[in-house]
Amino acid sequence: MNDLYPPLAAVKEAVARALAEDLLPLGDLTAALLQPDVEGVADFVARADGVVAGSACVWETFSQVDPSVSVRWSIDDGAEVREGESLGQVEGCLASILSAERTALNFLCHLSGVASLTRRYVRAASQASQNRTRIWDTRKTTPGLRALEKAAVRAGGGVNHRGSLSEAVLIKDNHLGGISMTVAVRRARLRWPGRMIEVECDTPEQVDEAVEAGATIIMLDNMAPSMVEVCVGKVAGRVPLEVSGRVSLDTVGDYAATGVDLISVGALTHSAPVLDIGLDLIERR
Repeated sequence: MNDLYPPLAAVKEAVARALAEDLLPLGDLTAALLQPDVEGVADFVARADGVVAGSACVWETFSQVDPSVSVRWSIDDGAEVREGESLGQVEGCLASILSAERTALNFLCHLSGVASLTRRYVRAASQASQNRTRIWDTRKTTPGLRALEKAAVRAGGGVNHRGSLSEAVLIKDNHLGGISMTVAVRRARLRWPGRMIEVECDTPEQVDEAVEAGATIIMLDNMAPSMVEVCVGKVAGRVPLEVSGRVSLDTVGDYAATGVDLISVGALTHSAPVLDIGLDLIERR
């Protein structure tokens, strides 16, 4: 999936849940103090450098609160912003703007944080591998926000791993407690031909078995860069290799330099700090 934006249905559902959490059961009591004919213009301003993601959620938030409120973006998702730079403006009923503000910013800051952290990993890996190694996300996402967070990873230049358990086969060590690797791969190929069949390996010997079994991709789990390099040499390009575990911004370059194809990083979604973005009122009418 190359689109930088999440599916509209996922955006609508997530925003509706968030607004219900913030506005039920009585609505915004403080904003209700304002006269309904008071209008305003507010500016989305970056408080730090980063990469923007989540604009679709902002649009949807204001639309669900008050369809008459307009949102205009100066930049697209995936764009880099500097501290103090304007991302866009919102204009309309001031009470509606204030009621939607926190929900909109929660989405925007969180998803921009995911995109910003992803961009840092992508750059570090690209520099070490001459743009060969790609950064993958994982299923370690916030419950209910997976489609949004995976879109933010794409905005940051990363690539999505499987979005759900039904998209691909990933045979891990716990699965092998009840079936052999070779039998598991064979069954998967018979039942779901054409699907990605990935096997997690902890040792070079398991890598040999996975190649022979016919895995379409091999995950090198919790290996040091030196061991990853050994496995890259053994496989010699016959099967794509993914590194998983023990990867940080300090080590991603070392892993990418081994010649591995993919590096998956759970931190992209489970540990990304928010990108600080504010909504500043610049005009009242």
